[in-house]
Amino acid sequence: MSGLRSFVARRLLLGALQTVAVVLLVFALTEALPGDAAVALAGDQPDPARIAAIREAMELDRPAWERLADWAAGLLHGDLGTSLVSGRPVSRYLADGFGPTLLLAVLTVALLVPAGFGLGVLAARHAGRPVDRLISSVTLAVYAVPEFALGVLLVTVFALRLGWLPPTAVGYGADLLAHPAALVLPVLVLLSRPVCSLVRLVRAGMIDALASPYVAQARRYGVSGARVRYTHALPNALAPAAQQLARTVDWLLCGVVVVEALYVIPGLGTVLLGAVAERDVPVVQGLAVVFGVLTVVLNLGADLIAHRLAPRAGVAA
Repeated sequence: MSGLRSFVARRLLLGALQTVAVVLLVFALTEALPGDAAVALAGDQPDPARIAAIREAMELDRPAWERLADWAAGLLHGDLGTSLVSGRPVSRYLADGFGPTLLLAVLTVALLVPAGFGLGVLAARHAGRPVDRLISSVTLAVYAVPEFALGVLLVTVFALRLGWLPPTAVGYGADLLAHPAALVLPVLVLLSRPVCSLVRLVRAGMIDALASPYVAQARRYGVSGARVRYTHALPNALAPAAQQLARTVDWLLCGVVVVEALYVIPGLGTVLLGAVAERDVPVVQGLAVVFGVLTVVLNLGADLIAHRLAPRAGVAA
């Protein structure tokens, strides 16, 4: 118990330091972006005097350290800032885009867990046989296809050629759950690579566990094959699988820009792209900080679960 508490304390401290680093890095990177919102708002042929006036009105002429201090103080109180372009709170942008992104993430994970563990266990159970070779070959081939290329291929076949599914979510708004056909292709693309990684992790963990001395001892005592697989071998594969799932959820919530852009889904990735195009620095900063904090929290949770499942293995930072 003391070892677990020490591990949790170290990880919480590391998570706090990582969060501070995320805030500083996000501010530094957004400061390095070319142009600013004043130039974007000034029009196609901006007048230098007008740009200067806009910068003064938006307080963009203040020193960077002052703006960083004000922004960090606002973050401590839950204030992500205000859009320079529209004047709306950044939290409203987050609320508008979070629903579609969360829906895609939930649907993908709901399919990923049974498919990944099921195929991984099946491959490990038939290790070295045709079933294992087939699963390993297919997962390797699918993983090698970039998500953008796979998305275009699925649109070409199932939307344009066969006409079975809509090519994009245009016209459906944010209520995608009422139009499930528009979710099929994006979810398939999002599912493709994570399920391959999870299958291979579960398979490798199961094979290692099945070859371990304690499993051999259990078999000598007459423990049934199913109990050996699911009670002794499968838990050995859960620790790396939990970390992989955390990375996948992090990617689904914070990094699906390509899929959302391809299928015109009004999620967080689309909001971020629009903010970057408009040089709307507070929106970019707010979303980037939320993404960074989500990454830290999810990986912290995955490390705790992995340490609880396999404390002897240790967990990489």
